[in-house]
Amino acid sequence: MQKKIFTRMGDGERVSMSTDDVKEDIQAATQDAARRADIPELTQEEIEQLVEIMAEPSRAVSVNHGQEVVVTDDGCSMSFYSGQDGGGVGVSMSRLQAILTYERALAADTTSMGHSDYSFKPVKPIINFEMNEYYTASMMTTAPFLYGAQPNMGLYFQPDGPHENPADLLPQGKIKEARDVQEAAAQQLRQDLVFVGTKLNAIGCEGLNLDTGGSAGDADFWAALQAVVDVKKAAPNMPVIMGGSGEFVLGMHGEVEFNGRQLAGMYPHEQAEAAQSAGAGIYGVAIGTKTTESVAWNIARAVTFVKAAVAAVKIPVHANVGMGVGGVPMMEAPPIDSVTRASKSLVQIGKADGL
Repeated sequence: MQKKIFTRMGDGERVSMSTDDVKEDIQAATQDAARRADIPELTQEEIEQLVEIMAEPSRAVSVNHGQEVVVTDDGCSMSFYSGQDGGGVGVSMSRLQAILTYERALAADTTSMGHSDYSFKPVKPIINFEMNEYYTASMMTTAPFLYGAQPNMGLYFQPDGPHENPADLLPQGKIKEARDVQEAAAQQLRQDLVFVGTKLNAIGCEGLNLDTGGSAGDADFWAALQAVVDVKKAAPNMPVIMGGSGEFVLGMHGEVEFNGRQLAGMYPHEQAEAAQSAGAGIYGVAIGTKTTESVAWNIARAVTFVKAAVAAVKIPVHANVGMGVGGVPMMEAPPIDSVTRASKSLVQIGKADGL
């Protein structure tokens, strides 16, 4: 094993570290994750395996033969035609062309489409247009074709929505009022998620992706979970993927429960259990990247959380390896050296079912 390992920090800065320093970071990170979520640390053998992955001299690395996994996505085809401010490359092509290019040229396992805002609220008033576009594209795709968007309860608060903003109420000490508006917004969000989901099911939607659930806190997470329950009742044959927004659910409300369990403070393995009980077919674990720590530290922490989530549920767990999550540096264009090391580690050590 080489004495110096070329790697990165969580913000993407290139650095070199000794093997001992990399190992120390991995040990510290797995201990941190285990302490926070009350889950097992990585074993010594797994730590050594992770050190070897980080020390591989190749720029890009890969899993062993036979350990390949399925890749799902959150609107990846949008990267072709969206601008740089949205992480795209600005190629002049239609949404349909982008979907087909992603599927056929990049050999995607699954593909998807979504509204440019990638939230369900703006989809509701134009659902007939989205149904038509989805139907047209689905007639031309072969791989599983999903429709995705974020619950994004933040859009239901002023100035974007009808409800008072809890961020304005909480500093005034209006705790009850802040909770009340979150509950009202969560109910409206739930209704919109079910409305859009059932409409898409009517034209043969192959899967619904509720991406970044809980981004506005525990009431947001509750709305997504309850919507999964409602959608599965109305459309039992349409698969639903649910993805998290962070390693634990923020307690913006603090007292919201689902199936008798408090949502605030749930870590990935508990989030996955809640999603499974709601009826989700896949749960997407999201672990935030700390920009001031090394990629080795961030990957080890993500692997520890993912391994526990996989062990906790029977449904597939797909680890989120987008920018700033899953051990990947927080960069506009995540570097291939870090993305592939995170991917290999999450699959071979974390036992992720997909990415």
